[in-house]
Parts: sequence; C-alpha cells; structure tokens
Amino acid sequence: MKRIALPTACAFALILVLLGSPAPAVDRTLVILHTNDFHGHPLKFTYNGIPDAGGLPAMATLVNQVRAEHKNVLLLDAGDVNTGRAESNLFKAVPDILGFNYLGYDAMTLGNHEFDNPIEILRKQERLARFPFLSANIRTSEGDRLVRPYLMKRFEGFTVGILGLTLKETKGIAYPDHVKHLVFEDEVKTARRLVPLLRDKADIVVALAHLGIWDHETRGSKRLAAKVQGIDLIIDGHTHTDLTEPVYVNGTPIVQAFQWGLKIGKATITVRDGRMAGFRWESVPVNLKERLRLADGTETLRYVGERYDEDPFLLSALTPYADRVESLLSEVIGNAEAPFSNENTRKQESEIGNLVADSMLWSTRSLKTDFALQNGGGIRVGLPAGEITKKKIYEILPFDNTVVVLKMKGRQVLRLFDHMAAVPAGSGAFPQVSEGVRFTIDAAARKSEGVTINGRPINPDRIYAMATNSYLAGGGDGYKILLEALDRYDTSVFQRDALTEYIAIVKNRLKPEVEGRICVVQSIKSFKEVSEVVTPAQAGVQKHTEGLDSRLRGNDKKNRFSTTCEFINGDPLAFSILPVSDSLPQILVSSHGCCPIRRIPAH
Repeated sequence: MKRIALPTACAFALILVLLGSPAPAVDRTLVILHTNDFHGHPLKFTYNGIPDAGGLPAMATLVNQVRAEHKNVLLLDAGDVNTGRAESNLFKAVPDILGFNYLGYDAMTLGNHEFDNPIEILRKQERLARFPFLSANIRTSEGDRLVRPYLMKRFEGFTVGILGLTLKETKGIAYPDHVKHLVFEDEVKTARRLVPLLRDKADIVVALAHLGIWDHETRGSKRLAAKVQGIDLIIDGHTHTDLTEPVYVNGTPIVQAFQWGLKIGKATITVRDGRMAGFRWESVPVNLKERLRLADGTETLRYVGERYDEDPFLLSALTPYADRVESLLSEVIGNAEAPFSNENTRKQESEIGNLVADSMLWSTRSLKTDFALQNGGGIRVGLPAGEITKKKIYEILPFDNTVVVLKMKGRQVLRLFDHMAAVPAGSGAFPQVSEGVRFTIDAAARKSEGVTINGRPINPDRIYAMATNSYLAGGGDGYKILLEALDRYDTSVFQRDALTEYIAIVKNRLKPEVEGRICVVQSIKSFKEVSEVVTPAQAGVQKHTEGLDSRLRGNDKKNRFSTTCEFINGDPLAFSILPVSDSLPQILVSSHGCCPIRRIPAH
C-alpha cells in the first residue's frame, strides 16, 4: 500500500473541509442618493438672502463624484417636483425633468403637487422622463393604476425593491378638477399588500414615499413604519424636513433631505446574506453658505460643506429657460388705478399690505382658510399707478417665500393677535391682515382688542386656518408662536405667484383701499389732558375716515368735545375725543387715520 505524504494528506483534508463549509458572507455596498420637494428649482438661486445655492448643474457634479467612488448607486426622488420658480412653472417642470434625466434618476414617487396641473400635463412629464413615476396607492375611478406601483433594481449580488406611495390626503388638498377621477388608497393597507411581494423578490425593500414626517406615529411615514413590517428604509418627502440624522420608528429608518435641491440625502447600506446588515445616512448640502461675522465686525460667507462646480453642459442646456423667463416678466397682468403706497406698511394698515394678504387668502380658498397674515417687512416696494408687470410683482415680493396654511385653536389665535399688537411700529414684523379681519392695537398696553374674523369674535375652542408666508410660518420675525400650530401645510406656491394670479384673475384693475382692518390707538393715559370744552373745528380735528366723520356730524348737544392730542416730532399721532354728557363719558381714540373708532371708558 502506497503511503501518502503528510503535507499532501493535510492539503486534501483541508479541501474536503472547505468543500463542506458554506462560503464566507460577502459584504456589498449600496449608496442611495435622494431628493424630495424639489419644487421647480432647476438652476441656482438665492436662499436666505445668500445667492448661488442649489441647482441641478451643481447637483450633477455631486452625483457624479459619488458614482465615481461607488459601484452600486441609486438616485431617487420622493415627489413634488412641480410648482416652484418661474423658470420651472412657465414650462410645466420641463427643465427639471430634463435635468433629472441628465443626472440619471432611477425613479420618482408622485407627490401631491404633481397634481397642480391637469393629468394631461402629468402624462407629458411622464413621457419626457427617462425614469419611472411610481405610486402604488393611486388608481383611476375605473380601478386602473395611474402609474407603476414599484420598481425592481438589480445589482451584482443583490436586488432592491422600490415601492412608491403618495399621501392619501392628496384628494383633499390638490386641485379638485385634477384629481376628481382618481382614488387615493390608504398607504398602510397598500404597503401591507405589496411589501411581502417585494420581500420575496428583493434583498432590500425601500419605500419611496411622499407622506411627511409628523410629530405622532398616527400619521405619515411614522405611521407606515409603525404599521408595516418588512421595509428596510423609508425615503420620505412632503414636510420639507431638514434632518441631521434618521428618525427611527419600529427599527425602521426614515429620512428626508430638506427641500428645493438644497441638500441631497446619502444613505450607505451594507448588504450581506440577502439583508441590510449596516446603515448610515447623511444630508449633503449643495452649495449652501452661511454668514460669519469676523473680529473686525465685517461679514463673510462660508460654504456649509463642500463647494460643487456647475456641470457646464447641463448649465448651458437649462440657462435658456431662465433667459426666456426674463423676457416673459415684462408681461402686463393688470392695472392700478392709483398708487399702492408702502410708506407706512411697517406701522399701520396699508393698501399694498391689504393686497398681499388678500392674495394669500384667495390662493388658499380651497383649503377653507379663515384669514391671512403678512409681515410688513416682507413687502419691499409699493405699486405705482398704471400697468402692472410680472417684474413689478418680483420687486414687491423678492423673497422666495411660499404660502403656508397653519391650523390653530382660537385661544392660540388670540395670543397671536396679542403678539402682533406688541410689535413696535416701524418693525418689519408689523402685521398686515386679509379682508374680514378687524382688530385694535392698543400700542401703549401692547395688547389687541376687539378681534373679529368675518364679523365674529374669536371662539377659543374653534380651530382656525391661517395663510401666511413660509418665513413667518418658520418662526421668522419673532413669530415663534406660529411654531406651536396644530398642523401646517406648505402649498409650495410662491407668494409672488399667488399675488400675480390674484391680480390677473380677480382684481385686474386695482383700487387701493384702507378699510379699517387694523386700528392703532394710544392709551388715554399717554395723552396730555386738555380740559376745556371745544368744538371739533376749534380742536383742529381732521377728517380721518367716513366712520369718524359720521360721529362728528351729530346734533348740537353731541357735537361738543373735550380733546387731547399727542405729538411726535410735531405731527399729531392720535386724538382722543370726549363727548360731553351727563352719563359716564367715553373716550374715542384714533391714530394714523384708521377707523372704526373705538370707545374706551374715560379715566
């Protein structure tokens, strides 16, 4: 018998062991880049007063860098590509979709703002896109799916299933005519039906959802994570949430990447043995900058994160859309019969303030908004008499604020009006309100009185809907109370677009009016007393408004007054008028020519 050498025997034995053992697990890396709530920002823009933020050409450079570093990359969008800047809106998001094609997006979920346009426009956008639109829970009234429910994406060694979901509330917040033939099914019920199917086919299951991250697990993507098993990652949109780390519910990470292409989310997933074995996430700024104050008191700008050059080819392809917009802004949309002054917008009711606030109320009428609030400082110029061009609207409202609807209890609304009354005259935070609102600001007491909306006092227990701009809704200009709102919905309609449509469709020929929405008064304690009884003419009381004139035209007995007046820099700020009677006298106080006149018991 031939003997086998020991080294040979050992090698043979090792081979047998290896053949009988499973192969070691191989780790594979998947990188998912994602955006949400892009809202028509194809080119760089000014954000928070700082220019050159975002834009698809800079995003392209970032995406290409990641693709150069990683083999397996997905690029996804969680919805609301539509409704934003003029270079997108005027072309029905064509430049955005062309840019998405260039970047190589793999899929996009439908957001509620995809229904700002008729279905025919959505179909044209779908044909233009070189990537699928997804939503598993939207059907036509005939029962057919509107778009693909999911996408299977295969990589070397693993497969990713991407499920599209759109918030079911879209039916109630989109333009009614655009969704009247659509059915929006419950997202959780849809996911429970389809996730097991995807799990059978895919190693990684991603929900590409436009649901929103809310405070409670009874709503949005948190509800989805809490109620549905088998989802590895939820990439979300709708609430424009600026996360610094994932939100975890039931062990499932939920991520969002702010808005407008200002940030790109980057999820890095380790795939091992057919499952997600590792996960990390970051939000990458796209040419965002911050202001820094130097030791010498001057300011400089610093990039938040890396600076990305703009892709020259994409920039040249998209620039003509912006050039075309510039030429289109010369369009005349209406006519002003007289000037709308901006001189006093930061200290009293003004014609231009009324116009801007009314446009927000009109823009959100389908959401049953009760009133609207605008900060005076957000209105930069007045409106001259004559033709009104779109360019003039951009000058009046130069900030990229959107219209936001907040829901608040009546007691919160009363606190809000007290806050408004405490704003010093001359501050940019001074309020302008929509038609139907009446209230008095007691400037000395810094309190509001007599608040009514559509002729009715505020009911502390009723829920009111208020439209405002996104700056105030985020607590800007000291309006932190608005952060306490029970609910908020960003319509993503720019304020200037709301004003443009309001003028073009509703008002066309504008007549400036001050209606007595805000009456600013001084406490009687702040006046210098004058005790003699005089006539209005002797007191030098000027005509303020029709409301005051009618009170001055009484019979001889009532037409006798004791007056006091406070002066600032030689100009009368307010008058108090004391009717002479045998009963307890009442003080009528007026300021800045506003009316109706309020009665205050005399001291």
